[in-house]
Amino acid sequence: MTALALTAQRLPAAIRQHWRALAVLGTMAALWIVAGFSVAMQSLSPQPELPGGPVTAEQRLKAAAAATNAMQLKQVSADSALAINAAIPIASLTNPAARPFTLAGSSAADRLRSLDCLTAAIYYEAANEPTEGQRGVAQVVLNRVRHTAWPKTVCGVVFEGARRSTGCQFSFSCDGSLRRAPMASHWQRARQVAEAALNGYVYAPVGWATHYHANYVVPYWAPSLVKSANVGMHIFYRWRGGWGRPTAFGGRYAGVEPAIAWRGGFGQPLPSEVQTASLRDALAAQAAAEAEAGGSVSVDSFQRAVLRRYEPLRRDTAGALISERTRADASLSTSQRWALTGEAGSGPPQRQLGRNNAPAAPEPPRELQGVRYRWDPGAAAPPAAPAPAPSTGGGNASETAAR
Repeated sequence: MTALALTAQRLPAAIRQHWRALAVLGTMAALWIVAGFSVAMQSLSPQPELPGGPVTAEQRLKAAAAATNAMQLKQVSADSALAINAAIPIASLTNPAARPFTLAGSSAADRLRSLDCLTAAIYYEAANEPTEGQRGVAQVVLNRVRHTAWPKTVCGVVFEGARRSTGCQFSFSCDGSLRRAPMASHWQRARQVAEAALNGYVYAPVGWATHYHANYVVPYWAPSLVKSANVGMHIFYRWRGGWGRPTAFGGRYAGVEPAIAWRGGFGQPLPSEVQTASLRDALAAQAAAEAEAGGSVSVDSFQRAVLRRYEPLRRDTAGALISERTRADASLSTSQRWALTGEAGSGPPQRQLGRNNAPAAPEPPRELQGVRYRWDPGAAAPPAAPAPAPSTGGGNASETAAR
């Protein structure tokens, strides 16, 4: 009892002496309790769901990868893009080299398909780049094959989203570039780089990079990734955090390549055709805007402004136009020409079929109708009928004088 009493007497003095340390310990304990409560509530809160069920980490990763497609570019000039990209420094973090890639478990046909697809990616993305630039492109493709976010085949990675006008992962697969046949010498050079990469060659400067773009464009997704290297005209990136570490590249090659008939493209227009179509649409929109004030614009069933290009012709104008074009057409037969123009070659002119352009002849006077009388329709006026003879009493008053 005496010891407890002494301890009780000394405790207030100890608290007064070490109150700062006790305050720090109390704050830490409070933060620990709040953090534990937040974690518990987060685990109990409902997770967002997709049509197939709750969103998993892998699904979020794949959605993020799909958003970093080659068509998501900011509308800036090439000079501005060069300045913007140069202002972003290369990360000082460690950038370990990737592991050698092998086509384990694949058949000879699958090996040829993977080589063909990787060669296409290298050629159309970096045909004019130095060998180092082509090796960087090949390394990105193979890095994606082993990453959770992308397909587990070379062809699947290269042509992912190629049948969409937007959303393709490599721009050459959906911008019409595939409609241009490759040059044999450049294709052979790209094939050599692809073959070396598929046989285990590692291009260490890009590390585990999974993205790249030309230095004269600025994708929207570039600031969200880690800038790893500059090689030639391409800038290489990797994911931030765990998605960009070597542990995220544990996916195994599927071994069976999809048979993709990519030569000739997937129906997309060439970039020059897209530019021409855009210019044509812009000119049409300008013409419609200029004609709107004059009332020559109508609205179609899709609520789009349509410029009326044709005005109705007058009947006499249409007849003259038909006759003029018919006379100039030497392939028409005599009957066709006569039917359309009323002309029968060297014969006398005839009336046009279905048309009677001559003035209608006036009818003879009623008093001459039913009487044998020769009348010229071209005359100014028909002669007057003779007056009836006066009645003498012995004759028939109804007898006509002219026969």
